[in-house]
Order: sequence, then structure tokens, then C-alpha cells
Amino acid sequence: QVQLVESGGGLVQPGGSLRLSCAASGSIFSISAMAWYRQTPGKQRELVARVSSGGSTTYADFVKGRFTISRDIAKNTVHLQMNSLKPEDTAVYYCNVDVRRTIASMTLNYWGQGTQVTVSS
Repeated sequence: QVQLVESGGGLVQPGGSLRLSCAASGSIFSISAMAWYRQTPGKQRELVARVSSGGSTTYADFVKGRFTISRDIAKNTVHLQMNSLKPEDTAVYYCNVDVRRTIASMTLNYWGQGTQVTVSS
């Protein structure tokens, strides 16, 4: 099995910063893409940022220039540095990872449990 453990969420004032982390553990042969999504009540989960196995990054327009995604391949960890936070960034943030559990297995997609980010004065 594969476990994703997220950390770093919390309450921050507008203009502040938070750093989210997600560590993957368990039966892992390799990890390809790692990403962060977010969701607010009544809305669909939306992609925030994604980093490929080669290090290429993709960002949603609403976070470009403010958020930075990075990964530590050796530690199977992905981070999301969030700067200049706005109240509209308030959401539950989810880690998402594509994992091959063995050299012969197909790639499967896993979700973390989510971490709450609240931006409010």
C-alpha cells in the first residue's frame, strides 16, 4: 500500500505564507508526477500545481507568481510554497501522486487526506 502524509496547513493572514509538504511512503518503486489540488465546499477539486518526474512544472493561472511547487525525489516528497496568500486561497489542499509499486506494475494514482488552509484576518 502507499500512504501520503500532508503537513503545513493552518491559519494565515492575507499576504502571508505557508509551506505544504507531502511525503509518500510504503510500497513504491517509482513516482512520476506529483501535484497539489484544492477544493472548497460546493466546488470541484481543482489543480493548483504539478511537477513531472523530469521536473517540469505546471501552475493554475490563479497561483502563478505566488506559489512554487518542488519535489525531493530521494525523499518521495513534494512541497508547495505559498506566498502572498489571499482569502480566496482558503481551501482544503490535497496531495496527488502517480506511483508504480513494482517494476512490472502499472501506474496508480493516490490522494492524501487533505490539509486545511485558511487565509483570514
